[in-house]
Amino acid sequence: MVQEIRIDSYDYPLPDDRIARYPLAQRDDSKLLVFTNASARVPENRKFRDLPDCLPENSMMVFNETKVVPARLLFRKETGALIEIFCLEPSRPEDYQLCFASTATCCWKAIIGNVKRWKGGRLQLYVGSENPDSAFLSEINLEAELLERGETSIVSFSWNGGYSFSQVMEHAGRIPIPPYLKRDTEAIDLERYQTWYAKREGSVAAPTAGLHFTQRELDAIDAKGITRLNLCLHVGAGTFLPVKSETIGDHTMHSEPFSVSRDFLVTLAAKGERPLTAVGTTSTRCLESLYFLGVHCIEKGEPGLVEQWEPYREEGYGYTMEETLQALIAYMDRAGLAELHSRTRIIIVPGYRFRVIDYLVTNFHQPKSTLLLLISAFVGEAWHDIYRFALEHDFRFLSYGDSSLLQKV
Repeated sequence: MVQEIRIDSYDYPLPDDRIARYPLAQRDDSKLLVFTNASARVPENRKFRDLPDCLPENSMMVFNETKVVPARLLFRKETGALIEIFCLEPSRPEDYQLCFASTATCCWKAIIGNVKRWKGGRLQLYVGSENPDSAFLSEINLEAELLERGETSIVSFSWNGGYSFSQVMEHAGRIPIPPYLKRDTEAIDLERYQTWYAKREGSVAAPTAGLHFTQRELDAIDAKGITRLNLCLHVGAGTFLPVKSETIGDHTMHSEPFSVSRDFLVTLAAKGERPLTAVGTTSTRCLESLYFLGVHCIEKGEPGLVEQWEPYREEGYGYTMEETLQALIAYMDRAGLAELHSRTRIIIVPGYRFRVIDYLVTNFHQPKSTLLLLISAFVGEAWHDIYRFALEHDFRFLSYGDSSLLQKV
């Protein structure tokens, strides 16, 4: 059973100096490891700007256009003690755009540093005199009130001035870079921990496979006749959670919200034999989840949360991808929806059957992580050779590291 997969089997030595602490000066100067049938399934060392040349003709490519928000906010108690509030998502997940557009108050799920020291009452935003936005922040008088305490708490924010919460975050918050970078957020992260094509606010971590793209690569992809599509999956803080259990079956996968348009689904349903490349594991999780949402529509009449172990049920699935997508489109038509909003807790591990994607652009992931298990599910035991090659050829690892183009085994 896949739940009995041992996490220790997905470990590898990652020296601390191989973790990229900062981005390169140019996004597409990063390296690209190519592992496809065209490379004889032998790792090949290229530059990321070569990616369009490595993609198959008459193919499709899917990007995640989510945008990272400055989700870390620092508040001050009357005693002077500082409390950090890390906003995860709106308390009602369907209210993302409403929260960002709100001009007076909104509620968020959050992780609170020093939560034990917050006994109650309202907190004032900490505004340091060195902050270039100090005048604006003093004017809006941002306050936080603790509504529910827990591992994940509920916080209500209120402010003055008629500004949107998106504007408030922009001036008051900090970009939440990964903890394994072991440094504070710096000015460079405001631009570079964000994809070139990011549009829709909501993530607290970047879909890092997209960090390498510039307009040059996008134009070259278009010139090659590859169809580019966009979806949106907001990346949660759970993407950084390590697997602490001995077997994957004891690990609880976090859920993440995503949205796709009806036009997106129609194009995807008509893909036929055209190869599809997912940019990143976030795009992969969303695309593969669409199949199971379609199964929900066929079997239950409407889509629901895609559960962690749903793809591995013993009775299996006899539906084609086109059948499930058409069922999902029919549901949207009945409900009068131009865009579908849903959530997924899907976990992709060895034994998973990929139904949607054929190629994957992705960075190099942490040892013993769910993302590394996804890579193993995609390329099989060859992941050992891929990561060994990357280590031996000075590839940079993790969020600001180098990239790879992989083809499904």
